[in-house]
Amino acid sequence: MYLKKVLRLRSKLAFRLTLWYAAIFVISSFVVFLAIYLSSISLIREDTDQDLLNELTEFSGLMTSEGLDAVKRAALLEAESEGIDKMFYRIFTMRGELLSASDMSYWGDIGIGRTPFNKLGESASAAPHVFETLAMPEHKHEARILYAIIAPDTVVQIGFSLKERTQFFARLKKIFITTMPILLVFAALIGWFMSRRALQGVEEVTRTAGDISKGALGQRVHVKAKGDEIERLATTFNYMLDRIQALIKGMRELTDNIAHDLRSPITRIRGINEMALTNGKSVDECNTMAANTIKECDRLLEMVNTMLDISEAETGASKLEMEKTDMAKLVRDACELFQPSAEEKMVTLFSEISDNAFVYGDIQRIQRMLINLLDNALKYTLSGGTVTVSVYGDERQVVLSVNDTGIGISKQDLPHIFNRFYRCDQSRSQPGLGLGLSLAMAIARAHDGNITATSSLGKGSKFTITLPRNSNSRQIS
Repeated sequence: MYLKKVLRLRSKLAFRLTLWYAAIFVISSFVVFLAIYLSSISLIREDTDQDLLNELTEFSGLMTSEGLDAVKRAALLEAESEGIDKMFYRIFTMRGELLSASDMSYWGDIGIGRTPFNKLGESASAAPHVFETLAMPEHKHEARILYAIIAPDTVVQIGFSLKERTQFFARLKKIFITTMPILLVFAALIGWFMSRRALQGVEEVTRTAGDISKGALGQRVHVKAKGDEIERLATTFNYMLDRIQALIKGMRELTDNIAHDLRSPITRIRGINEMALTNGKSVDECNTMAANTIKECDRLLEMVNTMLDISEAETGASKLEMEKTDMAKLVRDACELFQPSAEEKMVTLFSEISDNAFVYGDIQRIQRMLINLLDNALKYTLSGGTVTVSVYGDERQVVLSVNDTGIGISKQDLPHIFNRFYRCDQSRSQPGLGLGLSLAMAIARAHDGNITATSSLGKGSKFTITLPRNSNSRQIS
């Protein structure tokens, strides 16, 4: 059981982030300690070497002013004052013969390196002085040695004990080893706190997603005004949920509308055929019933095909046959096509057309979009009214508008008129599927365009189509 908890803990992102925080802290601490350690070694060695050089300067000055005997006396006094366990001196000839020495009882049989003697000399390339570090196993520390020529055939050897330096670095190591576990635990706690705090928003998103998966579609992530990545994630997640909920609501409404619109023609078809089976009818009556059945089937097919066209246009599944299209010609042809219907209803049909109204698009679909809007305008315009179709273009886009003086659309209905199967109260008495405006909007957006509508109840409506000249990144020459 405990092992399973540990394994589950290892799989958590917060645990892994904590390990990363702790590892980075340990590595950083080690690098800092190493830098301090090496810097201290360098600084202490420089100080020791400088002390040795100061002693050498003093001995060299005495050698010049008072001679070798004065140097011997001064070196002996200096060694005794510093302590025989901290400093010693010896004077040799260049051949290594001992001329004088301080008390060497502490230093034991410390050697005389030949390498420093070889580096010293009277040639131009000879070193003025040579440093050497010697190990002292019996004392477990080292000594820093300076060799220098203070007179012809006379070499002075000055040694300083590095015992204090060794003890200092031993204490430094002990402090580091002692404090690192404490700092590691502290770093792990801080890392765990920071990781949990950083992932708090992610956990809230996860909890909300879990609640939604159980059916609580109204749940949302609480957004805190921090301006960080977690807030943007929560905002995007909430926006996605709103979109999903809107789509689900739209799908439910669409299903209800489809069921309602399919039920009526199917009921009529069933009723017609039931009457044909139960009542003896003449051939003419049977032909009439068959014609009505075909009419209702055509209505069903039209509804299904229009819904498929809308879905293909909205999802981009349909392949548009893009070509250079003269919108002015399309408007003239459409007005000519609907002129008889307008005269029959005693509605005046105007067209206002400007030149240079070319777009790059699918001619058949744009025609269908325009025809749907014109058909709606004539359908809901009473006798004596007018319908005006205008088209003009600028450098970036072509604007086409259909303006009528019909029954208009209420403010409550206007935001919903492009939804599938949506029909205003005023339009329910007219034949139709409630898909024409949805199809027109889908075609416009498939061409990177848009349709907007303005209306006043009882005064008329205006639909404006905006199509870019460079739809789908194709240019009009």
